[in-house]
Amino acid sequence: MMPDPRTAPVYIGSEIYRKSTYGPKHPLAIPRVSICTDLIAAMGWLDPERALEAPMATEAQILRFHDRAYLDALQRAEESQSVSEADRAQYRIGAEGNPVYREIYRRPATSAGGVMLATRLTANGGVVHVPGGGTHHGRPDRASGFCYLNDPVLGILQWLDQGLTRVVYLDIDAHHGDGVQDAFAEDARVLTISIHEAGRWPHTGLVHDRAGGQARNLPVPQGLNDTEHRVLMEEAVLPVIANFRPQAIFLLSGADSLEEDPLARLSLSNNAYWAVVRMVRGLAPRLVVVGGGGYNPYTVGRCWAGIWATLNDIAIPDRTTPAAETVLRSLVYNRAAGRNPPEHWFTTLRDAPREGPVRDAIYRLVAQTLSEVPV
Repeated sequence: MMPDPRTAPVYIGSEIYRKSTYGPKHPLAIPRVSICTDLIAAMGWLDPERALEAPMATEAQILRFHDRAYLDALQRAEESQSVSEADRAQYRIGAEGNPVYREIYRRPATSAGGVMLATRLTANGGVVHVPGGGTHHGRPDRASGFCYLNDPVLGILQWLDQGLTRVVYLDIDAHHGDGVQDAFAEDARVLTISIHEAGRWPHTGLVHDRAGGQARNLPVPQGLNDTEHRVLMEEAVLPVIANFRPQAIFLLSGADSLEEDPLARLSLSNNAYWAVVRMVRGLAPRLVVVGGGGYNPYTVGRCWAGIWATLNDIAIPDRTTPAAETVLRSLVYNRAAGRNPPEHWFTTLRDAPREGPVRDAIYRLVAQTLSEVPV
């Protein structure tokens, strides 16, 4: 019998992520979901009755958004562990940061299956955390930005198929959620909101890009601090969400906006992420929280584990348990930051807050976001 996410949050993970890697030199050579799961368990926060294994999405489910020919190409790539020149050119498999790797089909199909399970479980309400989800750049007919399938789109489509008519997609990843915005650009039932670093790949999500009216983009300057993020949430994002009166919120919590992430230049602490979770969890009867980007295993694991604690109203202690410290000390991170990691990456989950001045650019974003608020 499936747990009811209305009585307590449900956690969806998978062992497929534990030894799966995009390759030794790829930013996704690091463990992420497995570290998050292990930390939650080591902190004593994971009730086995509230934890589920993500199923692989079926072909029929994936074809709700993705093209048959592209799906065939992904399956060929996994079976042969190679890609033809024609498939590389047409589907961007084996190109532009989307490598051929051992689970190139099974892993994204599992991410999609976990997210789709979450939106099925929340048909009548509740909260589900799926850190393996969040592949927000995937296109119907090609890979993009390390993403082969677009699990947020597939999950939201299930909500729409259930009859929901007001869904908010909130993306706080450092990279614009272009694949999700474009998928619902002409669908008035879905409001997409993205807070992302200005000028960062994929170079979309400009402030005036409203995608048919159902999008709000907040491209932020480098060095965004916790105070600025809170101002954007409280003065711009929350009013827009409240005005939309959502029946469900889909939160993508890509951890690459944290200061220590190697692929962005923002300066948030994980306190900002946990604050967003607290802010939005009561705004709709359904909440699904997924992962996304994040390329420092210490900061990603600590952030996402803290999200689970926040969803469960668990007070995060000043120090990790000995078991959680062991999990963190076992990590190997081959970038410069991993050669001499600071001690607090092992002994705490909570970052020091990164408060700071609020720049004029932030207040301009607030005003621009509130203009032409959707009704």
